[in-house]
Amino acid sequence: QQHKQPFIILFSCFEVSAKNTTSIAFPCIPSIQQNDIMWIPKENRIAVYSYLFQEGVCVVKKDTKSDKHPDIEGPSNLEVLMLMKSLQSKGYVRVTFSWQYNYCYLTDEGIEYLRTYLALPPEIVPATHKQTNKRPEGRDREEDKFEGGGRPAFRDNRGGGFGRGGGI
Repeated sequence: QQHKQPFIILFSCFEVSAKNTTSIAFPCIPSIQQNDIMWIPKENRIAVYSYLFQEGVCVVKKDTKSDKHPDIEGPSNLEVLMLMKSLQSKGYVRVTFSWQYNYCYLTDEGIEYLRTYLALPPEIVPATHKQTNKRPEGRDREEDKFEGGGRPAFRDNRGGGFGRGGGI
């Protein structure tokens, strides 16, 4: 007696007969080809992650043919592009695309993820999160910047007048 059982592992809508179990086709599942998966060596991934953590930002040109990334030693531009795409899908990077360039900004969740992945202490922060001096040291606020009657471009050295000609 042939008995049909529902195929429970993937989809319950398909039925499998005992006689024909090896030739089951699932039309609703796209086949994964070998070209759809990209394997990135661990050294390249660590190089990209450490650069991203060190700088806090990464610029990637949308160029899949380039052999290497201009700023990162080791990985190709395609590998960097795919890693940024993966980090964006996980919410670790915010990407802005303009004029064929991806501008990738590390988020707070991304900082924590990369810190655990690279085994870094909490004292190390990206360059975009470091404190800088608020005021440059070369100038004092108390000193009069524009002695002698205002800003140099707006000083009136002609002696006055009316209209366009300067008037005499």
